[in-house]
Amino acid sequence: VFFFLYIYIYILRTIMANLHELPGAQADSVPSAAKTLVWGPGLEANIVLPARFFYIQAVDSSGRNLTASPGEKTFEVKIVSPVEEFTRIWIQVLDRQDGSFLVRYRMYATYTDLYIHILLKNKHVANSPFILNGPVYHEGCDCPQSSGSVWETHMHCPQSFPQIDRDLALYASVDPERNAQEIPQRFGQRQSLCHYTVKSNKVYVKTFGEHVGFRIFMDSILLSLTRKVQLPDMEFFVNLGDWPLEKRKPTEKIHPIFSWCGSNNTRDIVMPTYDLTESVLETMGRVSLDMMSVQANTGPPWPEKNATAFWRGRDSRQERLELVKLSRAHPNMIDAAFTNFFFFKHDESLYGPLVKHVSFFDFFKYKYQINIDGTVAAYRLPYLLAGDSVVLKQDSSYYEHFYNELRPWEHYIPIRADLGDLLEKIQWARDHDEEVKKIALTGQQFARNHLMGDRVFCYYYKLFQEYAKRQVTEPNIREGMELVEQPSDDLFPCSCHRTRVGDTK
Repeated sequence: VFFFLYIYIYILRTIMANLHELPGAQADSVPSAAKTLVWGPGLEANIVLPARFFYIQAVDSSGRNLTASPGEKTFEVKIVSPVEEFTRIWIQVLDRQDGSFLVRYRMYATYTDLYIHILLKNKHVANSPFILNGPVYHEGCDCPQSSGSVWETHMHCPQSFPQIDRDLALYASVDPERNAQEIPQRFGQRQSLCHYTVKSNKVYVKTFGEHVGFRIFMDSILLSLTRKVQLPDMEFFVNLGDWPLEKRKPTEKIHPIFSWCGSNNTRDIVMPTYDLTESVLETMGRVSLDMMSVQANTGPPWPEKNATAFWRGRDSRQERLELVKLSRAHPNMIDAAFTNFFFFKHDESLYGPLVKHVSFFDFFKYKYQINIDGTVAAYRLPYLLAGDSVVLKQDSSYYEHFYNELRPWEHYIPIRADLGDLLEKIQWARDHDEEVKKIALTGQQFARNHLMGDRVFCYYYKLFQEYAKRQVTEPNIREGMELVEQPSDDLFPCSCHRTRVGDTK
């Protein structure tokens, strides 16, 4: 007995000693401080964002990327200023569960220089400490870069955005004088609009219509941009409602209206949605759902996810009623229910009872996410793509600013507008698990590359820049416009090192 026990222990020790040499075994779960990769915009002083961010990819000693989490506490990040005893910086290290980490930090003051220390068991990772030679400005600092091209270079903005090119192709020229007269007459009585003028990098506004509360989102992104870069002088109208407005054909006299959503039968100029815009501006602030937080809450690993198509929402479209009806008939395939009734209250007895709200992060316990229009496009799509599930997206005439770059069967699984093939597509997904997992990952990579805060700022700037070029008369501060004041930053004022616009003649 002792002889066999000795042999057993000897074999066990041999296996354990050689385990690290087996591909995909223990070595894969042990990151190397020297080999691990660190990159991203948060390592550059000139990229000012509400919440700065960068990435860590854990790599083992043989140079292979880890593909599973080595543990959420693996890396320690410290950010200090050599000349400040205390730094008012909130740091979060978000484990993306795929061997990579997203580090985000929000600065509440401006610093001369910053040192970013990234540590693995007290060893510096990659080229840590990363030094940001200052001044390093916080989001509230009003210190615009006077050259738009320099700012774009610092931000690594793409040369163009397909949707901007497409939208502005309809407007060879823009006449601010004519628009100032005609657009309020045409839309001002029935719709909610903002008329903006940006002049010498200051923002002025006049509102039309009864429901203008959503103006706050547009004010905020304009003020944030003007703190970072000198915007061109321009005059434009923003639609504060859900539905795009300009329904005339391009051959008729059309008016340029900026909207958060576009459609195939309208000519509005599309911006990132107010929802995505606010999530960027308030990351680590008053909102909890943003493109970064989703990446750290993508649910269980793919094999452990529930193979059911999931949806929650309100009754803002007939097809949503049909979806809930389908779910009732096929509960083994679809889990869909309403959390609120508003539009079809008389049908609540047919499609209720209401269910409790589910945390958005809990959506990703399910492999298949159904994205179906609400009043217009469902603005949750960026967050669904960023998760670790595949999106079944309804064919729609509505679109957000990035839909033009999405490809069916590459980034998502398309379903018919009437949901007639939904059950068939779910069954196909169940029968082609590896293929579907690949689509989910491609969609996730698209969101990571195209829908983060730096890209949102680039999109707005490029849109305003290209629009301003088309103006054929001088933008003016019109009668009734008021100055949109920058928020005061009395507690932590910053001293701008640049010559301020208008300071010199």
